[in-house]
Amino acid sequence: MIPLSVLDLSLLDLARLADQLGYKRYLVAEHHNLANTASTSPEIMIGQIAAATPRIRVGSGGVMLPNHAPLMVADRFKVLQALFPGRIDLGLGRAPGTDPVTSYALRVRQDPRGGDEFLERFQELLLPAENGFPGHLFRTVRAVPADVALPPIWLLGRAAIARRSRPRAEWVSLSRIISPITMRRASCSAIAKISSHRRRLARPHAILGTAAIAADADAQAERIAASAELHYVRRA
Repeated sequence: MIPLSVLDLSLLDLARLADQLGYKRYLVAEHHNLANTASTSPEIMIGQIAAATPRIRVGSGGVMLPNHAPLMVADRFKVLQALFPGRIDLGLGRAPGTDPVTSYALRVRQDPRGGDEFLERFQELLLPAENGFPGHLFRTVRAVPADVALPPIWLLGRAAIARRSRPRAEWVSLSRIISPITMRRASCSAIAKISSHRRRLARPHAILGTAAIAADADAQAERIAASAELHYVRRA
């Protein structure tokens, strides 16, 4: 049986229900400056959800790494892993999760690096979590708790990241794509790339995300779906 998970924006009640129904994971996203989205701080919600549920894995889907200092991400998720051993997943994304102006507001106080800096930040997150920065200014820096490993890491979006990065990343996830045709093409391409690098990835997995509407009756589901469609039209 294929394990099912939930990606949400983020509701404690839905997380409790997903746990009761036997879902594998409950993932929370990171978005900013959206009035109808209460999902700006995945690590805070992960702690709240894990404390309110006894079984389900809880993770980020994902933390937008360019918005954060990598060491802070490593520290926070090590703490979560220490509090809830074996139940935390660390999903990382390279998009800002918001509009360009808000993205600038999130990053303006960070050291500007220029270009697509995701891979640099990804390596910077892993090094202090594993063995520090040999021969580097940060060689004495360690993510703490030092005796707790990072949770399983998986990456949102472009599977090429897995090919270009170190084999520590075991999970590759495909972000939700609206068009079924685009999703089918993207998923086939990404899964093929993951499979071609089995020697570098100890346990390669593909997680395919898609939008779903659930209700007790068809008519109710259609009404909810119409509201979702109106939301996308307004955003467009």
